[in-house]
Amino acid sequence: MAFNYISAEEAASLIKHGYNIGLSGFTPAGTAKAVTHALAGIAEAEHAKGNPFQVGIFTGASTGDACDGILSRVKAIRYRAPYTTNKDFRTAVNNGEIAYNDIHLSQMAQELRYGFMGKVDVAIIEACELTEDGKIYLTAAGGISPTICRLADKIIVELNAAHSKAAMGLHDVYEPLDPPYRREIPITKPNDRIGLPYIQVDPKKIVGVVETNWPDEARSFSAADPVTDKIGQNVADFLVHDMKRGIIPQSFLPLQSGVGNIANAVLGALGRDTTIPAFDVYTEVIQNSVIGLIRDGRVKFASGCSLTVTNDCLQGVYDDMDFFRDKLVLRPSEISNSPEVIRRLGVISINTAIEADIYGNVNSTHIGGTKMMNGIGGSGDFTRNAYISIFTCPSVTKEGKISAIVPMVSHADHSEHDVNIIVTEQGVADLRGKSPKERAQLIIENCVHPDYKNILWDYLKLTDGKSQTPHAIRAALGLHAELAKSGDMRNVDWAQYK
Repeated sequence: MAFNYISAEEAASLIKHGYNIGLSGFTPAGTAKAVTHALAGIAEAEHAKGNPFQVGIFTGASTGDACDGILSRVKAIRYRAPYTTNKDFRTAVNNGEIAYNDIHLSQMAQELRYGFMGKVDVAIIEACELTEDGKIYLTAAGGISPTICRLADKIIVELNAAHSKAAMGLHDVYEPLDPPYRREIPITKPNDRIGLPYIQVDPKKIVGVVETNWPDEARSFSAADPVTDKIGQNVADFLVHDMKRGIIPQSFLPLQSGVGNIANAVLGALGRDTTIPAFDVYTEVIQNSVIGLIRDGRVKFASGCSLTVTNDCLQGVYDDMDFFRDKLVLRPSEISNSPEVIRRLGVISINTAIEADIYGNVNSTHIGGTKMMNGIGGSGDFTRNAYISIFTCPSVTKEGKISAIVPMVSHADHSEHDVNIIVTEQGVADLRGKSPKERAQLIIENCVHPDYKNILWDYLKLTDGKSQTPHAIRAALGLHAELAKSGDMRNVDWAQYK
């Protein structure tokens, strides 16, 4: 059928106050841009007239400024799930202006299908190609696109010329059945393909096609520094040691690594250490470092949900697709982050903590227990189901005023039951098979910055020392209280809690 080619403004006018919209993408990679940008203009105009205009937004993960940022600034978002990284959105959430639902990324598509979040009125999907019979070829990310296309009453396609048609075939689109009909996801190795290279929709649902040429809002990360380099080396040394003693098979296991400069430093260290054989990656976000390791022959295959890379790196992948076609695959987030698949493959997970406590509980979402940073993302999907779950963080931040290791985390995302290893630039704490008191000794001795070691040992002296998990409850958040009071955790005076 012949599609209706319209402007971004005409497409945005199809979205009404109170609608729920679903977006393609996962991180700024592959997300809609033009229509959401135009939607912000409509919201601003309606607000100027005194009319309400807000929408609910369902995504695979974070988006870019053309969605989360601009819509937050014009107060057009009522509800949002499941993850974001935008500063203006974060400010609006922490000011109580947006109802933000932070959930595990693997659960987003199925919770929409189960009806937990209401209907999807409009799906906005970025594509590199669209066929007359309703085949949508996605760009740089899988996200929740198959589910929102199926659930939405209407579909708007952003046909983005900034993405090469070479991306056709990069995706493996597969949507599991819902209970009680769900079967196993038939992935037994990272390079298995189980679905289609496109999303098939009823072409009659496509109410408009918007032609764009809008590159992804690529994120660059801070360059490695001595602290992140040391963390990366500590992780690599630990994995080599576990491989040499037979805990990790000699053929190694697939890796998952989170997003950011620490993740890049870890992957860089693993790539340089030829004691570790070339390995597979089964992850959610594929960064520049993974692409480099594929080119170097250190990563054999990478399965993910998105190519969250710089635009020049992405163009390089498109230009060399003959090389990358049998080394890369992009999946929907409920497959890339599937607990079933992660556990079957024996994925080693490496994620970043905001803070960890002396018993191994990890906070990866909240500053001071109350202010949302970004969200849990996929870290819980991988941590709970990993062969070995690793969390990394610098031992201190803000020029030493904040210790990343505290008596009790101010918000718990990953419990001690799921966290195997904690790594800082100071060292490694292997928590496997350890009781809470043994974990505390390892973490304080191996991971805590020298400025805070005695402070944390002194905290333990406040407890009875006999309990299964010794805590002095009144003092447990004492470092956080001192930070709020004086701006420096090192000023804590435990005497006030005796």
